[in-house]
Amino acid sequence: MTSHNRPLPDPREEVLTIVDEHDEVIGEAPRGEAYARGLRHRCVFIQARDAEGRVFVHRRTATKLVFASLYDMFVGGVVGAGEACDDAALREACEELGVAELPRPTPLFKFLYDDGAGRTWWAYLYEVRCEVPVSPQVEEVAWHTFLTDEELEGRLDEWEWVPDGLDAYHRLKAFRAS
Repeated sequence: MTSHNRPLPDPREEVLTIVDEHDEVIGEAPRGEAYARGLRHRCVFIQARDAEGRVFVHRRTATKLVFASLYDMFVGGVVGAGEACDDAALREACEELGVAELPRPTPLFKFLYDDGAGRTWWAYLYEVRCEVPVSPQVEEVAWHTFLTDEELEGRLDEWEWVPDGLDAYHRLKAFRAS
């Protein structure tokens, strides 16, 4: 339930744009069908940092459709049908962090994520500074904290991370190093 006592919409019914290996639109499908059939879609990943430059890290809830109860160093989610990635990044960051307003996330790069087992999507990577207190969405976030880059690095081998987020993290490190 939301804070207004209305049930949340079923995430499996959210309609996504389906894309090919070149990120060209080829159709639309409900999220549940896209996941079940391994249809390629678009997702946004936003690295949120607080005023001190620490990274927002969280553990996903046990009710998530994919990667339930795993840790993530990005907020984000799927891009809805007809939605611009930049708009999805702002929407997802505000929703998951539980803040009313954020600066528009800065786009960094995109890459094709493919786990080789039927999970594939175009990942659009962003960063944003969140200088207000967060109140993460309880339906999405089971636990959260802000970690320094060093603390985050120290947890990479200790915690079980979402595989797409871990891939994005390593790509972001390489991007920043180049």
